[in-house]
This record gives sequence, C-alpha cells and structure tokens, in this order.
Amino acid sequence: MNIIKLDDGFDLVLRGQVLLRHREALPCVFVGRGDATYRMRKGNFHLEDYLSERLPLAHAQLRRDARGVHVTFGEAEGTPPLLEVSLEEGAERLSLRFTAHDRRLNRFWLRLHAQPGERVWGGGEQLSYFDLRGRRFPLWTSEPGVGRDKSTEITFQADRHGGAGGDYYTTNYPQPTYLSSRRYALHVDTTAFSAFDFRHESFHEIEVWAVPQRIEIWAADRFATLVGRLSEHFGRQPPLPQWIRTGAIIGLKDGERSFERLARIEAAGAAVSGLWCEDWVGVRQTSFGTRLYWDWKCNFERYPRLDERIAELRNRGIRFLGYVNPYLCVDGTLYPRAAAAGLLVQRLDRDEPYLVDFGEFTCGMLDFTRAEAREWFEEEVIGRNLIDFGLSGWMADFGEYLPVDVRLASGEPGALAHNAWPTLWARVNAEAVARRSKTGEIVFFMRAGFSGVQRHCPLLWAGDQSVDFSRHDGLQTVICAALSSGLLGNAYHHSDIGGYTSLYGNVRTAELLQRWAEMAAFTAVMRSHEGNRPRDNLQIDEDPQVLAHFARMTRIHRHLAPYLNALSAEAVASGLPLQRPLFLHFEDDPNAYEGQTSYLLGSDLLVAPVIAPGESRWSAYLPADATWRHLWSGAQFTGGQTVEVAAPLGQPPVFYRIDSAYRELFDGLTAC
Repeated sequence: MNIIKLDDGFDLVLRGQVLLRHREALPCVFVGRGDATYRMRKGNFHLEDYLSERLPLAHAQLRRDARGVHVTFGEAEGTPPLLEVSLEEGAERLSLRFTAHDRRLNRFWLRLHAQPGERVWGGGEQLSYFDLRGRRFPLWTSEPGVGRDKSTEITFQADRHGGAGGDYYTTNYPQPTYLSSRRYALHVDTTAFSAFDFRHESFHEIEVWAVPQRIEIWAADRFATLVGRLSEHFGRQPPLPQWIRTGAIIGLKDGERSFERLARIEAAGAAVSGLWCEDWVGVRQTSFGTRLYWDWKCNFERYPRLDERIAELRNRGIRFLGYVNPYLCVDGTLYPRAAAAGLLVQRLDRDEPYLVDFGEFTCGMLDFTRAEAREWFEEEVIGRNLIDFGLSGWMADFGEYLPVDVRLASGEPGALAHNAWPTLWARVNAEAVARRSKTGEIVFFMRAGFSGVQRHCPLLWAGDQSVDFSRHDGLQTVICAALSSGLLGNAYHHSDIGGYTSLYGNVRTAELLQRWAEMAAFTAVMRSHEGNRPRDNLQIDEDPQVLAHFARMTRIHRHLAPYLNALSAEAVASGLPLQRPLFLHFEDDPNAYEGQTSYLLGSDLLVAPVIAPGESRWSAYLPADATWRHLWSGAQFTGGQTVEVAAPLGQPPVFYRIDSAYRELFDGLTAC
C-alpha cells in the first residue's frame, strides 16, 4: 500500500493500482441521513429512501502511527470531523475501518477509482448480467420475481398480480463483494442494504444504508489467487458427498406414485443417485399451485411406509432427499410447540409471534438469533425428523423473507438482520448435520445467501427460473448465477432441470427439458424438478424421447465422476469453483472476457449450452493458447477463434483441451 499525499487530497495505491482518488473538488467519501421505507409481499420487497442529507467530505487530514494510516474527513477545513478511516495493511489484504463521529449519520457512499474498459463481477448470485459494469445493483435478499424483465408480458402480469415481477438485479443471494479486471477484490462488511453503482466511467460508487464497520480489499497477480483468498475469507464450503456423483437426483412430488415413476425412469437406463420428494411432508392446494405442508415431519398418508422405502432405496445405492424451511405453518403441530417455548420472531407492537402470509396460508418464523431456537430446530426438527428418519439431504428453502418490522431476541433491527438471515439459516442446517457427524455425507442445498453462507452451505441452486428460454428468467440465467457466485467462493452450483415457475400459460416444452438436462450433465450436481404446476407441465417420464434423452445425460454425468471428484478436491484445497469463466484460465486472451453463456468445467472442459429454441447448430468461442477437440465429432480447433458446430439434441457443444490428463475419460462420453 502507498499513500500519495497531495496539496488538495491524496491517492491510495495498492500493488500499483490507484483505488481511491480524493480531491477537495472531487471527494471520494460522502455521508448523510435517510429514512427508509420497506414494503414486503410474499418475499418481494419494495424499498424507498427519503434522503434528507448527503454531505461531501471534501477535507481530508492524514496521520500515521504504529497501527497504520488514519484519515479524518470533514466537510471543509476547520469544520468538525465527521468520519475517520483507519487503513490496516495485512499480509494478504487491506482493511479500511470506519468510525462515524456523528451517530445520526446512517448513509454512506464511497467512490473507487475506475478505468475505461474495466470489468467487474460478483454481487452475489446474479442472474441477468455477469459483467456488472454499466449498471446499478441493489443488494437485498428477496424473491427474484417472475420474468425479471419489465418489457415482457409475463413480468407485467406478475407485477399486476401482487408486484412479483422482479428486475435484472433482484436475487435470492446478493453479496456486497466484487472482483475487478484490474485484479483486485473488494468486500463491504455490512448486513445493511447496500448498492454497487458501476454506471460511471471514472469511478465505482458503493452505497450503504449505514456506516459500514469496514471494507476489505485484496489484490493479486492472478484471478485464481483472488478467488482463493475470498474463499478463505468467507469460509470454504463443506465437501459434497461421493454418492451424489453416481447419477442424477430425481425430483418427484407424487406421493406413493413417486416410487413407481422412479422405477420407470431407472428402467429407461437412467443413472440415479437420489430420489427427492419435497412433498414428503404433505401438500396443500393454492392458486399458485401445489404447495407443501410446512410442518417438518413425514406425512405417512401421502407416503406410507416411507421409512422402510428409504431403507430399501439405500440398499440399492439410491439416497432419499426431502424439504425443509425455517417457517412453521400455524395449522401444523410444530408451531404451537415453538410458540409456547418463545422460539418465534415477535411482533414489534406486542408479545406475540409475527405471522407472514405465504399465499393462502400463514406461518411463524423461528428466531435464530436465540440460541434455544437454533438448538431446538437443529435437534428436534432437522436432527430427529429428517436425519434420524433416514434423509440424506434436503432443499433448505427460503431465508429471504425476514420482514424488517420484527422484534428479535438479539435486539438487532430487522433492517440489519434481513440480509444476514440466509447465512444464519445455512448455519442452522450445517450445525444440525454436524451434530450427527454427517458433514460431507449429507447434502442440503439453498437458493438464499449472503456474505459467509459459503462456510455453511455445501451446495447452491439457482432458485425458481421460468420454464422457458427467456433472457432474464430462463435457462441461460443459471449459467450467469453459477459464474458470479463461483467467483465469491461458492464452488458447487446447480439448478432445477426444466425450470420451476409456470404461470400465465407459460409451460415447458420437450426441447427445453432436453436442453436443460444437457447443460446440467456438465455441472456439479444434476437434479430434476417437477415445477410449481406439475400437472400443467411436461415431466421427464411422460415422453419416451425426453426420457431416453434424460437417461443418457445422467449416464454422461455419472461418467464424469472421476473428473468431478478431482475438481471437488481442488475446490477444497483452493476454493476454485467447478464452473468457471473462461478468463479464469485464459487471462491473456481479451476475448475470454466476453460473453456469459459458456463456461469452463474445471480447466479442461469448455461447455457452451444451447440456450435458444429451434437451434441445431451453435457457436462457441475457444480461448487462445490451447487446442480444443469437439467432443462429439472429434474435430480439432486451434484456440483464439469462434467456431460453429452441429448441436442436435443429445450433442451439447462441449470441447476439451487435447493435452488434458482426462482425454481418455472424455472420449468415453460418446459411448454413454
């Protein structure tokens, strides 16, 4: 680190890169006061801020002591100081610690020096844009919304019916962390609402609805080093179990019939690692579709002899997975027990549980800031009702819904607890698994997240995509989600094959199911889902051609197990994700920074899924400084060019490096 002091300001330089450029006429720090309004309906949030004051802190005074460099900021020379920044340089990162001298200040802006042509990535799990430059990204965990494109009919209808349409930035998993193409990474240590604004050519602006405790910055010569350091900082993910790579997890929610349908899928030649029945707890019918009964224990009416069935499946090498979330329906058996024990989030205005409308049924929320609530849920619910019952995994759903007008045992305001809630929910699941000494054997997967979720959650999934090829809510968004979250230390990612949300006449096609399965075969985990309206949408076992195609993709996924095992070991050792942007291994190729719809699986496989309907040929860019072989035709291509290949159903565009140690394994994929 180097501070260059000037007559009218200073420059902060890290490893030769100017990060902060402060001048009295162009200050880098602003503080202020605002009054926020938060409105929530079914996990969709509308936030407004009435800003009463924004003060540019033009005057900066530097001093040095044994602890480092300190900068005191005020509006002008001779005015009282309003903010102090302490710069602490460690072996691998620089910390900026902030102290506000006026407690009334609750808004903060910091401008980082930017360069023309600079790219930025991160922001959590972003679904629409991988490169964030040119746009503003509010960071608040929520439902992503249906459609996520204000110009489309489906988003218009979703907005019209409940304000559920979403936008390009809405996500279950935001995180105030980004990486720059200038080879540095920055993280804002806050749980308050924040926003990254990358629209200006000469600076990036960070906005926080609080004065953050600190901002941390890492710099390195290689992107892989940066990713590894972020992974160390947030915590390495627990390893995935070996059994998950023996095939696909089949998602069925058809009660007792699920076992008959699984048998038909197996008979078609599918490699199966698990049966996932989220309806193991029972169902209820709503206008949105079939919903689950949120009382976390087996519903033996819907699944007779389920404990015996689970044991039978396990003897055949197939695991059983279920579903759980951190809410308790008021008409269930667990809610009155938790309410009587004082384990639920309370209302602000009186001593009674805060109830949330989840769409024609209401629920209470476990107050996980209370140690007794965490212990009860970990032991009594997850421990006994899931793990001891025989489940090998589950979808740990939601985490985004904590309202801000709540009273928590910790005393923390809801506006500061909201973003942190997904990480706390992940911790509850991880500790429940650890209580039974099952870490690395049991897997749970989450869509919600925030800073630090990496340490607890072994597997992300991309949330509830529409059942289509749409630009902002369809198949291609899960690639962007994997790449953006992967750079922040989330090594393992997957999605619902075929999408989830079917509304306003939007239903799956056979082609969509097949193209989604082709992509999923080349990810960390392959899992199908019936969607929110199973009877309205085509399922993989309802069309012989779709089923045969799906079965073949599961065998391809199983065949890749040795390679995926090696990548998982690499993730444990280095934090590198399985799905990687091209530039992570080809930094010197400027074209490797373009696009967001293809990816490297490890360093040796390049996958360019077909993400549009009606296509039988597809183009892919192959990075320079490597020779690539097309998996299906055997054709070889020199890197540094865009090639077009045949891409009929069953032959997704996949290429491998001819010098790969796994060449023989990859060649064997054609025989699957």
